[in-house]
Amino acid sequence: VQLQASGGGLVQAGGSLRLSCAASARTFSSYAMGWFRQAPGQEREFVAAINWNGGSTFYADSVKGRFTISRVNVKNTLYLQMNSLKAEDTAVYYCASRFQAAASTRPADFGSWGQGTQVTVSS
Repeated sequence: VQLQASGGGLVQAGGSLRLSCAASARTFSSYAMGWFRQAPGQEREFVAAINWNGGSTFYADSVKGRFTISRVNVKNTLYLQMNSLKAEDTAVYYCASRFQAAASTRPADFGSWGQGTQVTVSS
């Protein structure tokens, strides 16, 4: 599965961005998906995950209530709506695909990764 993330950019604190992740595989609808992020000098961390049909979602405590993960299977696309952005949300954001239907929060459970999109929040 090839993944292409987009939608990053520079935004002021309190603003919003929507990230998109386009998947190449027609089997996209069978896979759980996730968003992760990595700030300079830090390890990659979990942000949000969604199961194959969107019926189950999971969020890191740091983004709960501000970010929303969703998917449109007929478009092979994953989204991350980010509201009330903070400076500490600044990172490269990656989408990832897990070759199972159930969602996971662990990076090791995801087998395919996109190239990342930079999100910078100015305070």
